[in-house]
Amino acid sequence: MIRAGIGYDSHRLVVGRPLILGGQRIPHDRGLEGHSDADAIAHALTDAILGAAAMGDIGRLFPDSEPKWKGADSMVLLRLACEQVAGGGFTPRQADITVILEGPRLARFIPAMIEGLSRATGIAADALSIKAKTNEGMGFIGRGEGVAVMAVATVEST
Repeated sequence: MIRAGIGYDSHRLVVGRPLILGGQRIPHDRGLEGHSDADAIAHALTDAILGAAAMGDIGRLFPDSEPKWKGADSMVLLRLACEQVAGGGFTPRQADITVILEGPRLARFIPAMIEGLSRATGIAADALSIKAKTNEGMGFIGRGEGVAVMAVATVEST
């Protein structure tokens, strides 16, 4: 049986934090605000995979009320979520991710993001897609105040 899940995450851009997306540190004057490292790509993908397996969401598995997750590496959280999904009898098989931000441009970082996400999830690199889009100057994203990510993932029962 194959199931699909949808994930979404958004974070505010703030001074004094590194910009980490898809496990990659991206040179930028601001980073994403959050309890963990705020990697919105990893968070959206985690939710998509958990949703496909009907196992809740990242906040349920790694609540921000829990001090041990403060500053956590979101790629580690993604890997732990995939282990949970595997324990429930599912294997992640495919993911499609859209990152929406005005800048910086991400194209040169996408191959490394895909490689890291593949390692964390077990999804073959050729079954992972990441696209970066702008919001054409509209809304909080268009004003450069934040980033949003949407992800769709499929899992297969084992």
